[in-house]
Amino acid sequence: MAMKIPGLLLLFALGLAQAAPPQALSWDGPRDGPGRQGGVHKVTFIAQDLRNGGIAGSYRGFASAAGLLGWQIKVVDAQGSSALLRKGFAEAMASHSDGIILGGFQASDLAAEIASAQRARIVLVGWHAAAQPGVVPGLFFNVSSDPLAVARRAAEHVIQDSHGKAGVVIFNDARFDIANAKTRFMQQLIQHCSGCQMLEVQNLPLNHADQRMDAVVKELNQRHGRRWTHTLAINDVYFDEMNYPLLHAGRADIRNVSAGDGSSKAIHRIRAGLSQQLATVAEPLGAQGWQLADEMNRAFAGAKPSAYVSKPILVTRDLLQQLGNQDIDAALPYQQAYRAIWLRR
Repeated sequence: MAMKIPGLLLLFALGLAQAAPPQALSWDGPRDGPGRQGGVHKVTFIAQDLRNGGIAGSYRGFASAAGLLGWQIKVVDAQGSSALLRKGFAEAMASHSDGIILGGFQASDLAAEIASAQRARIVLVGWHAAAQPGVVPGLFFNVSSDPLAVARRAAEHVIQDSHGKAGVVIFNDARFDIANAKTRFMQQLIQHCSGCQMLEVQNLPLNHADQRMDAVVKELNQRHGRRWTHTLAINDVYFDEMNYPLLHAGRADIRNVSAGDGSSKAIHRIRAGLSQQLATVAEPLGAQGWQLADEMNRAFAGAKPSAYVSKPILVTRDLLQQLGNQDIDAALPYQQAYRAIWLRR
């Protein structure tokens, strides 16, 4: 379903040390590449589910950059449906899109469709469309932070917060390679902590979290009781739904950390201290959106991908209080850097 994105306030995170003041940030991404390609290019952004803050944030960044490049863009929201995903991809091909962005779903899930798009010489770029960033089969480039770097920051924060005594449940959505990669690595890190307990991995599809969370929390509490001290999750969406079920279960003691996307909801509740979510490991969604446009522009020019991999950061209440009202990505000069590449004379 094609739609417009509402005017959400999206806060993005930077891959630099937590204590670094905003004015000290520098750009570690590409500084050269092909300029803006002539002609009007039609690009379709296919979103797995725009309720996912990471997908919505990367789209908003991409739309901003595409406007500067003079592209015609269309966004398709599959609303978590495989059928709508395939329908959107077919419509993008039928409309003779020059490029298609895979927003938050696995390229391997649409192998036949992607092969058809390649034969039609349509440029394919992904955001979180494979387990790893970079050049992957079927895609010119997959834009993402390293999921294992994200997972490490989240798991290490839980271990530190618990003084090495955490009892951990991990929420995963096994439909996605990138989620499975993060979950496996977080499991390993918790298991290697001698005083910690890896209690279980709970597979709960993101689009079912709002309907099933209350029952799942009750089951987990009955199964693990006070051994359950911390929750890790592959996305902030789980913690959008978990606060009230935990309170109803009498478990205001459980502390939550997301190896997710730094959604606006998560950042607001961490800043306010009004939930049991301590932190989110966020990606610089604005910069990643502009990178999607840059990789697409490089493909249109017949150039190589940039090979840039953005870095995640642990976003805590302390960091947000340090930043005040400033958006987290405000000091990262990615827009200036990409403008210098695309618009040079």
